Amino acid sequence: MNNATNNATNNAITAGAWISGSDAPEKTHLTIGFMPLTDCASLILACELGLDKKYGLNITLSREASWSALRDKLVLGELDAAHSLYSMIYGTHLGLGNLQKNPMAILMGLNHNGQAITLSNQLRDQGVTNGTTLKRQTDKNQRQLTFAHTYPTGTHAMWLYYWLAAHDINPLTDVQTVAVPPQHMGSIMRCGDLDGFCGGEPWNARAIHEDTGFTAMTSQAIWNDHPEKVLATRYSFIERYPKTARALISALLEASRHADTYRHKEDFAALIIEKANIDAPAQLVAQRMTGRYENGLGKIWQDKYPLKFFDDGQVNYPHYAHGVWFLTQFYRWGLLEQEPDYLAVSKEINQVPLYCEVARYLGVSIPEPVSSITLFDGIKFDSASASAYSNHFSIRARETAAI
Repeated sequence: MNNATNNATNNAITAGAWISGSDAPEKTHLTIGFMPLTDCASLILACELGLDKKYGLNITLSREASWSALRDKLVLGELDAAHSLYSMIYGTHLGLGNLQKNPMAILMGLNHNGQAITLSNQLRDQGVTNGTTLKRQTDKNQRQLTFAHTYPTGTHAMWLYYWLAAHDINPLTDVQTVAVPPQHMGSIMRCGDLDGFCGGEPWNARAIHEDTGFTAMTSQAIWNDHPEKVLATRYSFIERYPKTARALISALLEASRHADTYRHKEDFAALIIEKANIDAPAQLVAQRMTGRYENGLGKIWQDKYPLKFFDDGQVNYPHYAHGVWFLTQFYRWGLLEQEPDYLAVSKEINQVPLYCEVARYLGVSIPEPVSSITLFDGIKFDSASASAYSNHFSIRARETAAI
């Protein structure tokens, strides 16, 4: 996008608002849930900059203790919308994990990248520094190693399982996996009850800062510019309050652009820490927010795929193919007994037409739909061949497994 187009986009975003006449939101006071993570930044900014009020809304943010608590409140209507794990919304929609089916909707993406797999310093002291050496240690270890993710159908579980399996470690049989709220992972690992975890920032950076663990792999190294958190709601909310849904997307799109262009990252990090009540130094939050990484083993680098909130609208467009990929992993790991109609499910959840309506109104670029993805192991995923992809893995569940 050239400078002239950028300026036009910025002006359109600044000028646009559905706050008058017949376009006014049907429901103006909203409660939106979030987890205390760096990638809740767009929600914080939407309220801090008054963008909710610009679009006729009055948002109250609700800090939640766990993803399961957030899910329950969202399903029960105690939350109008939420900062959510992408694939958690798919699991909730499908009724996985002893849940009833609850028709859900993804309004837009909130961030790309910015998660990591952290391993304990005890493993480091045993010679483990990456997936290859972890495989050797797993084979010879007398006890089964335990790893945490944040939610059974969440993104962190999918990154962890994929990474382990790519190194010939079966996450269903070779190790134990447990669900732990992200803010508690480091302290549990420090007590010796976890050998590693996959979670969001700043908890990976804090584990290094406290000399508890090291970064074995970032999520963006697994999948460059992967989708992560989304703005989600119940499908019934969209049906009942379509103008409110448009206004909410509008406010969060503008906030996302501000999050990417915030000049003073440490001030921005301090704001997020204060408003989200995140227990971590601002310097750690700012470093990984801008892609300034260290892994706790002596390596320091500027990551090519840092945490992104807008990226000229690339982050926010809810690609159907991304949802299809998560569904292939659900089937791979036995969370689904039968293969779904991959694309049909994704189209039920990802509100692409609604998002595009708002994006066009605001002058935000709409990217070409993604159809294929190649992850770090070199295996190509094509959404048109989802069944062949989900069935080709040698490490996978042969029947439904409780994860």
